[in-house]
Amino acid sequence: MQLVKERKFGNLISDTFTFFKEYGKNYFKNYFVLNGALLLLFVLIFVFGYREFFMQMMNANVNGDTYFFQTYFQDNGAMLILGVVIFGILLLAVSIVMYTFPVLYMKRIAETGDNNIKPDQMLGDIRKNIGKFFIFLLGMLFIVAPLTLVLMMLSSFLMIIIIGFFLFILLMPAFINVVNFTLFDYFTTNRGFFNSLSYAMRVNFANMFDSKKAKFWRYWASTVIMFILIYIVLTIFTLVPYMIMVFGFLTVPDMGTSQNPAEMFSGVMGIFLFVIYGVSILVSFTLNNLMFVQAGLQYYDSREDLHRKVDFNEIDTIGQGEF
Repeated sequence: MQLVKERKFGNLISDTFTFFKEYGKNYFKNYFVLNGALLLLFVLIFVFGYREFFMQMMNANVNGDTYFFQTYFQDNGAMLILGVVIFGILLLAVSIVMYTFPVLYMKRIAETGDNNIKPDQMLGDIRKNIGKFFIFLLGMLFIVAPLTLVLMMLSSFLMIIIIGFFLFILLMPAFINVVNFTLFDYFTTNRGFFNSLSYAMRVNFANMFDSKKAKFWRYWASTVIMFILIYIVLTIFTLVPYMIMVFGFLTVPDMGTSQNPAEMFSGVMGIFLFVIYGVSILVSFTLNNLMFVQAGLQYYDSREDLHRKVDFNEIDTIGQGEF
């Protein structure tokens, strides 16, 4: 599969699945070798922490304890701080791999055509780019996020006159595309963060209202379609177990007549609920790779300089096999 080429709207979607058809086994093997244990530990801490907090809150509501949060934090302050620190470190580690891995994996394929990439190669690439990741993170937090927040607040205000709904639907995919293009350009080229952000803005918004030249709508629409596909898969994946749990709750007498909600959530149904929640988080992290790979195809579609380079290389190879 050739990554660097111009793609139409339909190709941006179909080629995403073609990519995983050709590289999926190697891609996810590397991804889970590097990120699997971190993801699992992250989900376990998140789910058990949420379960503990939820059960304590349910007990407080049943017992009428109006000072639940104050008492709970006073009694478990050290443990909560330690848990938050560990959770924060894990979240950072997972984020580093989650954001850099798709970019650097596709960069290796674009540059070398290698379809048997090794985990140690990817680990080396990620280590070399950790500094870039933190610069990218700071740029997103202090530059892009505040601007986006202002636009989102404006669209929320305009929802009073209906137009805000359309503005919100327009802005969210566009924001995702700008972030992803900045990410790919910053890690793929030698440009600085601001130059990569400028490139992302130009590519997405240049000639926006010229149907023949604009790439905005092609990228925007493909992002929306992929988001909907991922949302449908996640909904189906979680809806069936939830329906089973609700059915069990309604049909098992002990569950329906439990006097203490905390007892219900500490039983089989509660465990089942939190297992579903944890698995859905893992599936969500995995499916996000679809969005990142499609963003990579969008990015390589936008790189006209690389298109010309590929064309020149193909011209140079014409006739070489005839001698």
